[in-house]
Amino acid sequence: MAKPVTLYACTACGAVTAKWSGRCESCGAWNTLEEQAAPRPLPGGLKESRRAGTRIEFVGLEGTTPPPPRVPTTIAEFDRVLGGGLVPASVVLVGGDPGIGKSTLLLQASAALGRAGREVVYISGEESIGQIRMRAARLGLTAAPLRLAAATQLGDILASLPQFPEAALVVIDSIQTMWTESVDSAPGSVTQVRASAFELIRAAKTQGFALLLVGHVTKEGALAGPRVLEHMVDVVLHFEGDRGHQFRILRGMKNRFGATDEIGVFEMTGRGLAEVANPSALFLAERRGNVAGSAVLAGLEGSRPVLVEIQCLLAPNPGGAPRRSVIGWDAGRLSMLLAVLETRCGLKLAMNDVYLNVAGGLRVTEPAADLAVAAALISAAADVPTDPEMVFFGEIGLSGEARQVAQTELRLKEAAKLGFTRAAGPKRVAGGAARMNVPKSLTLIEIGHLTDLVGVIAARPRGTAKQKEAG
Repeated sequence: MAKPVTLYACTACGAVTAKWSGRCESCGAWNTLEEQAAPRPLPGGLKESRRAGTRIEFVGLEGTTPPPPRVPTTIAEFDRVLGGGLVPASVVLVGGDPGIGKSTLLLQASAALGRAGREVVYISGEESIGQIRMRAARLGLTAAPLRLAAATQLGDILASLPQFPEAALVVIDSIQTMWTESVDSAPGSVTQVRASAFELIRAAKTQGFALLLVGHVTKEGALAGPRVLEHMVDVVLHFEGDRGHQFRILRGMKNRFGATDEIGVFEMTGRGLAEVANPSALFLAERRGNVAGSAVLAGLEGSRPVLVEIQCLLAPNPGGAPRRSVIGWDAGRLSMLLAVLETRCGLKLAMNDVYLNVAGGLRVTEPAADLAVAAALISAAADVPTDPEMVFFGEIGLSGEARQVAQTELRLKEAAKLGFTRAAGPKRVAGGAARMNVPKSLTLIEIGHLTDLVGVIAARPRGTAKQKEAG
């Protein structure tokens, strides 16, 4: 009998090697190689695996293709991130930290779709039927018509799905718990996840139902399993948020049927996840406008304008290395802004610990937050609060200049809707930016350089922060 061949697969990128080593040569990750058995050869060898091919039909780029049909889940925030609803025969991968609310959201979406008259199949590999029923009772969903099962064996699942030919949605919670007998490795391994996902995706494409897969994440926050899993699916969504806050953000990372930078905002309540139709109002609900080191960012997440508070605190550090602590923003951009403020504007910040926070648990990634962060830093350094009726947006270059950002009109309209009367943004240049419509209730203050921003904040009365906080 031939000796079985052992291979090693990287859990980060899926690369396969014949020898184990501490570091994956393909992606550079450490301690990610996992032992697995080599696939069994076909009985007839290579010759039997070959078959006569058929000619492929080639067409040109001309022609019209109708947009894919949508199946709305009736949860507006979920549909927004999906691009308008579920697409039949599509595959959606949802990842997030443990306990963040993935199963809760998918159970609510499944129940909403079931109440709308669609057939929904919910298969859990992590929880028993009783545990799912307890969650449904807590959320008030026990009357929703769902086809519920607890199973992990892929063969049993694939054999059972054809009895639901009218199924609009199938939920698998989670893909890491699925296993197939055709692969000699433990559930959750790279090979098992890849093989199970491939078979489920093929079933979804064949039978025409939308497939929702729940995926685990690593301690770094990336989706666990082979990287190829993200390439196999049509949509990748990431559920994020701090469990210390009530807000949860569903962010689109990949979407073959819509935008890839949309977000859906939810609030965790005792009755499950509630939609937040106006997240700007909630993010600013507890803001105090008389505190130094605070500025309001007129941000943009996908096609949605979002106003959020940027908070900064400077603490003296006479000796040792100053600390830079950032929550919700890029620490590298903070270091860059501190260097620009010191070099171009003359602010002395090197001997201070800097603490920066995006209030509400939202993570901001767009460069347009530079100007708001700079305003919060200048306000904290001068101990002068920013104008409570002003918002900030704009990118900052290394020379200190303010650069244009996308969708300025949307940001200004959102600020005016929430009662702000002034906005500080990059100076308009000849062309489209000069012709943009500014709401009549809002005054746009053009910032050409960071020194202009220093002048705007320095013009505020000094000592206001301490006097009002004491009062």
